[in-house]
Amino acid sequence: MNQKRQRPQTVTTRNATFQYWQTLLGNRTKRNRAGEMLVQGVRPITLALESAVDVRAVLVTRTSERSGWARNAITRAENAGAHTFDVAPELMRELGEKQDDPPELLLVIGIPLDDLARLPAPGDALLVALDRPSSPGNIGSSVRSVDAFGGHGVIVTGHAADPYDPKALRASTGSTLVTPIVRVPSASAVLSWVEQSRAAGAELQVVGTDEKGTRDVWDIDLTRPTLIVTGNEHSGMSTAWRDSCDVLARIPIGGHASSLNAANATSVLLYEAARQRAR
Repeated sequence: MNQKRQRPQTVTTRNATFQYWQTLLGNRTKRNRAGEMLVQGVRPITLALESAVDVRAVLVTRTSERSGWARNAITRAENAGAHTFDVAPELMRELGEKQDDPPELLLVIGIPLDDLARLPAPGDALLVALDRPSSPGNIGSSVRSVDAFGGHGVIVTGHAADPYDPKALRASTGSTLVTPIVRVPSASAVLSWVEQSRAAGAELQVVGTDEKGTRDVWDIDLTRPTLIVTGNEHSGMSTAWRDSCDVLARIPIGGHASSLNAANATSVLLYEAARQRAR
């Protein structure tokens, strides 16, 4: 339903409002305390406006000319109740992290709650748990693969990089905005959720990725409801996760590499799951 539109607020100096937007980009603690994030890029912005995310503000570069895409996006954001800010081009260039032309617009959206109940639990569940990932880029790439291969959600456990970091959002090419992501302090909370799901009738298997795994990935039945667990980039899975896996998957590789990185390993398992499920 359309809401009554407010007059756009003009921002031409590095005032408190601008400084707040800067913290959404660079300060993880303040970003999560505020429960808001900044969205950059045409594709992520388009996905945000087409999804059910909470769009709270639209930041527009002050200019006399706008593309049809920008005009439509602004209208959609305002119709969703977002407040409009007309921002000086040099400030938008900073917020868009651009060296040349400023972006036409940016969005401020709400960060979803970290609640495992947000994860869909269909009979063919395909979920990924990232154990203490240290790279925002790897998180974003993994989320992108979950979206691409028909996965249903991502769980980030332990002391980890922020999945709502701008680097993670860019690596996901916007998939972060349409894929349920839940951050959980430890593996134990997720494992309790797994047991509750099993008690409710979901035959959810936990499949870990490990270069010394006991079974090749194509020998594992991934048509079953599956939670894929990928460990930290440097130390692998924690003991709690490793001990709780029903099977450890091995990805046979050649060449001189000893293993794949976390995001690539996750993508391989997701692709194999999608291949099996398509048959």
